[in-house]
Amino acid sequence: MSEYDARGKVNRALLICVSDYRHLRPLPAVKDNAEELERVLVDPATDLFTKGEVRICRPQEPWEVEQALDAVTAEARGLLLVHFSGHGRVGSDGGDLQLMVGASEARHKTVSWQDLVLRYLDNARADRIVIILECCYSGNAGEAFHSSRKPLSLLMAAQPNRRIFSGDEPAGGSVFTRAVVRILGRGIPGRCCVTFEDLVGALRAELADERTPMGEVWEPRSAQQNTTDDVVLSFATSEPRPRTPLRIRLRRWLNPFLRHWVRLLLILAIVFVPATGGIVLLNLPGEPPACRPALELRLLTAPEDEPALRQAAFAYEMSAANTRPLAGEGDYADGCRRAQITVYSAAKDQIDQGFAAAARWQGEAQGTGDGDAADDKGTDPLYRPGPQPDLWIPESSADYDQARRAVPATGSPAALHNTGPVAYTPLVVGIPANKRLDDVEQGAATWRDLLTGTDADHRNLKLLRPSPVLSGTGLLHTIGLYLAHDGAALGSAGTAPDPAVADDAESRLSAPGSQYAGSTELLCSLRPDAGAAAGATAGSGAAARSAPLVSEKSLADFNLGRATGSCPARSGPLPLRDRYAAYYPKNVPALDHPLIRVAWRGAADATARRAAVDRFAQWLRDPDGGQRILVAQGYRGVPGKDGAMPQPAKGSPLLDSRTETDPQVPVVPFTADPDQVAEVLDGYDKAQKSSQLLILMDTSTSMADGGKLPVAAAAAGRALEMVGAHHTYGLWTFPDRARPDDPDAVHRAVRLGTADPAPGRAALARIAGGELVDHGAAMEEALTAAVRTMKQAKGTSNAIVLILDQDDGGSRRAAGVEKALAGLLKDGPDVPVLTLSLGRSGCDTFALQWLAGASKGRCVTGSPGAPDQLAGFIASIGTAAKGDR
Repeated sequence: MSEYDARGKVNRALLICVSDYRHLRPLPAVKDNAEELERVLVDPATDLFTKGEVRICRPQEPWEVEQALDAVTAEARGLLLVHFSGHGRVGSDGGDLQLMVGASEARHKTVSWQDLVLRYLDNARADRIVIILECCYSGNAGEAFHSSRKPLSLLMAAQPNRRIFSGDEPAGGSVFTRAVVRILGRGIPGRCCVTFEDLVGALRAELADERTPMGEVWEPRSAQQNTTDDVVLSFATSEPRPRTPLRIRLRRWLNPFLRHWVRLLLILAIVFVPATGGIVLLNLPGEPPACRPALELRLLTAPEDEPALRQAAFAYEMSAANTRPLAGEGDYADGCRRAQITVYSAAKDQIDQGFAAAARWQGEAQGTGDGDAADDKGTDPLYRPGPQPDLWIPESSADYDQARRAVPATGSPAALHNTGPVAYTPLVVGIPANKRLDDVEQGAATWRDLLTGTDADHRNLKLLRPSPVLSGTGLLHTIGLYLAHDGAALGSAGTAPDPAVADDAESRLSAPGSQYAGSTELLCSLRPDAGAAAGATAGSGAAARSAPLVSEKSLADFNLGRATGSCPARSGPLPLRDRYAAYYPKNVPALDHPLIRVAWRGAADATARRAAVDRFAQWLRDPDGGQRILVAQGYRGVPGKDGAMPQPAKGSPLLDSRTETDPQVPVVPFTADPDQVAEVLDGYDKAQKSSQLLILMDTSTSMADGGKLPVAAAAAGRALEMVGAHHTYGLWTFPDRARPDDPDAVHRAVRLGTADPAPGRAALARIAGGELVDHGAAMEEALTAAVRTMKQAKGTSNAIVLILDQDDGGSRRAAGVEKALAGLLKDGPDVPVLTLSLGRSGCDTFALQWLAGASKGRCVTGSPGAPDQLAGFIASIGTAAKGDR
């Protein structure tokens, strides 16, 4: 990647630091940030900014930030660096990031990241812009950032929905800024400069052992928009460094005078030589023609594919295919983007619900929806899958078939058009590399042999599958299990799955904890370094006794140590003992990632959108365009003009033997009939046992701190989407508002055995609206009551979802409570407890780890992915049939 060197240009740095607040907790650690940053930025070793190019702002009122932004965006021509340290706040949905100044209150006198900061930066004249956000919820800035038109690089101090300041940090500079200063001031061994990407990587390494105030791993995040190069932020280095080039030193010396002399000469020319002045003005080089706003396309996909498609979309935006003028488009200047693509993801069931309620989806996006949830059982497509898409790339054509069946036959404003695959990914079963199966062909194993080879009489491996309700990978694996059980090609249309085969398969896959929301989260839970925060079984040996049903790409990423789900990238591949070998079920179709064009009735720009989608689709299938990007991410390519399926080309990670995959295994195209997909799901529904779910939720006032309540409400709401006639629920809260001093008391907000999610949604709305109890929450006492009730409840599969920040009952706990709870959990039948821990220590406490093990449950920490992790676990207990969903 090329590197942008701004030395000698008109650069500006704006350091906004707020340590003293009138209505919020002060942040003494922030007080010294500005001076320390200024010192390192103007240091001769850094060799980028001069003394007069750095501006410090300590705003008490929002207008001070606006004034400072106005000045630096007007002056900078090379690099513009903007840094903010202080409090941050987000809305209940995790969006609308607000930067807090000295006079800020909870919802007043704040600085909007999207409406003010990005608006100014979008109109800046600088060549490159770098923003460093060091505030609570800084990780939530990424979504709005991607709508910007300028070449921006954004460094966020932590991942989304994380607090990084408690107010108790000592003075002397914050942890994050001190690390930034060290890296920029000292450089990086072996490097002649520090670029933006270098800084991000070094920060992640330096903060690897730090923890946020919520007790979670501290992981800085980054994003880039409209730039294909890296930006140099410091020339400090431990290596011998050549002297700054003469031309740069001359430009720095001339810059302060040049602007004044040019202005004076123009004035003199206009005054004394009018004709000459006119000629001069007419011939002065003008600004390049302004770019028209790019047409925004919204691309909806599965969570597993979002990172790769986001990278592909960015490459397309900056490619010649999107920036060169086309015949008949004279109003587009050369180099301007015609389209920008916003990539977002949602679980499969939420996308199905969105298209089933397409009229409401479109109405809410246009501001004409009535918001009445009664007509569609509360489906909220705008909140769940996101904005209405222009194109959708599901994991497989089976997902498309299922969604199309959910669309009403008449009256729907959404029309789905399948344009064909853009990439392939074979399905695999991961077998521990040191437990390969005897007499089973790795490249063409029948499902019958795989089930036998992993059963209790052989390798004794637990099969783990993404839920076919939530995941396209899970659905296609289920189709393979039911319809290609003996290794024969999928039967002709109308061939229904054998119920005995479905029951046999589900008997191996229906144990609590055997299903997940997606293949990447499944594999993340098996990472040896995932720990309790990912709900993993690291260190217990369970990973070595598991066989995940995933895709070739996700297994390759896992083995190579790449970022997988919520697990960050490792420094290198996993050791052989922790890898899984890929076994390819014979004649099971591959994920074919079709590109679906979504046409919305009444769209004024429908023709332009269709043309833009078609251009992007053509580029994605171009061997020199999108195929190169996707193959480098681990996908298989689509057939070329000769119709032959290409083998993984140079640059594909599948060619690395450490992926434990076989790139020579051929791709099996998807040939199942839509009716067969429906019959497989019917067979899956019939194989599920009835179940009951009890949601036990902490509603003490501490849940309102640090953005915990929105995460808790979203997770509980996601659980309600999984219920139905044969999979009922109840909702209890603790402490009890009527008896707050009684640790054994719980509030039964919704009766256990309820099938209708509406009462649960109404109760959650009241809680989110502030119906909390100003008293500590005694977790073990409430959980004891819940376990006792569920042990006696109807249903063959029962489970508890526990949502809390921390157990406040320890100091006043009566003797014998812990022993009683342990005894209840030990007695049959099993009642798994899935805990969503929002406290400072997350799942890294003895009590919660013991609870997960004793109940055969799991613990996950609060994160944007927590609701879907809950949904995957609930799918193991039982999920509503298609008619109820």
